[in-house]
Amino acid sequence: MTTGKPSLIEASRQRILVWDLPVRLSHWLMVACFAGAWITAEEDQWRRLHAVLGYTMALLAAFRIFWGVIGTRHAKFKHFVRGPRETWQYVRRMLRGNPPHYTGHNPAGAVAIVALLAMTLAVTFFGWLAYSTQAEWLGETHEVLANLMIALVGLHVAGALAGSWLHRENLVRAMVTGRKLGRPDEATERPMLLVALIMLACLAEFWWLEWIT
Repeated sequence: MTTGKPSLIEASRQRILVWDLPVRLSHWLMVACFAGAWITAEEDQWRRLHAVLGYTMALLAAFRIFWGVIGTRHAKFKHFVRGPRETWQYVRRMLRGNPPHYTGHNPAGAVAIVALLAMTLAVTFFGWLAYSTQAEWLGETHEVLANLMIALVGLHVAGALAGSWLHRENLVRAMVTGRKLGRPDEATERPMLLVALIMLACLAEFWWLEWIT
């Protein structure tokens, strides 16, 4: 979070690398898998693809949780997950149109991220159970959770757009480039290309195994 007099803040802020490559890749791959799973949800001929897309989302969520523990500064949960008091204060100020600027994820975004990761695992778990057992109630539970996840995604997108407008900073572009406004000493040291490549290789291996079995 940036503090201090506004003039000094603006003078010291510049575009720095905030989100490393593994964070950005896992984010956009989850977006792609979510869209694909939604498109294939109602078609029986795409059922296997729907399941594999869901499993891929679960793997990405598991990786993001792992990376949230050992990853770079702004990827770690301990750096951006705030307590209820600070989160509520941020939401109140956001509704008033003057939220404080955070170099990494803001408190509201942190809540959305944690909720979406948890919901991804829950949706996938019940989807796997429904796919394996053919139990109708499990399929219905999976569908209800998926609809709740769609609502969460909508709130997350709305929050990102609102934050972009209020901070005059394109948060969608920032999640593509990894760069946001911040102080030089807040920058992520390395883009972590090797970790991103290992993640992609593991996903490719998973898809290959699913394809040949």
